[in-house]
Amino acid sequence: MAAQTQDDRMRVRAQAKWVRTSARKARLVLDHIRGRSVPEARTILAFTQRAAATDIEKVLRSAVANAEANHGLDGDDLVVEVAFADEGPTLKRWKPRARGRVNRINKRTCHVTLVLAEVPEQSTRRRPPKQAETPASAAPPAEESTPKATTRRRKKEAVA
Repeated sequence: MAAQTQDDRMRVRAQAKWVRTSARKARLVLDHIRGRSVPEARTILAFTQRAAATDIEKVLRSAVANAEANHGLDGDDLVVEVAFADEGPTLKRWKPRARGRVNRINKRTCHVTLVLAEVPEQSTRRRPPKQAETPASAAPPAEESTPKATTRRRKKEAVA
């Protein structure tokens, strides 16, 4: 069993239950804001034309209010760490059809959950330095080592 390391960042959670949209539609909007900062997520939700965006924006506002009121955190310094939508109960309705038949209409609901976390500390990690390009005569290109590339080269030489 692998040991999990737990960081010391403060996390704040907000949940909206029985939101009148399907979980699948809500997940499409949640995918846009996952991993973003709160101001960035608010901007994205403001310009998203899907109906689920208004409900998710309310949950985001609630999570930020929880962070500021209960934990004394600054709302603009938080990041949407976790965002998911679980299926809620389905309301089953009936619609009359021709010849005395009936069609079932499923009015789906979902439970939207957002977890906000503090921005991780800026580490001093740096990218490894880029290696200088070698001249073409010093090393052959990597693609020529494959059989397909050598075959292409032979065909070009035969045509020329």
